[in-house]
Amino acid sequence: MIKQKTPPKLDAVFYKTEMEAEPVREWLLSLTRQDKKTIGENISYVQFKWPIGKPKVDHLRGAIWEVRTTLKTRIARVLFAVDGQTMILLHGFIKKTQATEKSDIELAETRYKDWKQHEKN
Repeated sequence: MIKQKTPPKLDAVFYKTEMEAEPVREWLLSLTRQDKKTIGENISYVQFKWPIGKPKVDHLRGAIWEVRTTLKTRIARVLFAVDGQTMILLHGFIKKTQATEKSDIELAETRYKDWKQHEKN
């Protein structure tokens, strides 16, 4: 008997700038192999288990959510939005303070608006 794989509930895509840069992919590539693996596993978890909540995911504001990842010596976040069945990875960073900085959330919101505008064209 062939075992069927359960498809993810969300397809993950990287936000692209007008110049075709992918900020989250580029950020991930700058990290260690182990950090990339851990963050990638958490993103994948969200794709398959959506909708979920803490401790892996938290709603920040409006359409913006965060994937929460604890690394060996620091904490990483990937901010994303969900549009239909698509998880748009908007911004990734290492946390420097307890609360997520307002500027990080605003950047994710700006990128999401940009993504939505380009998706319609």
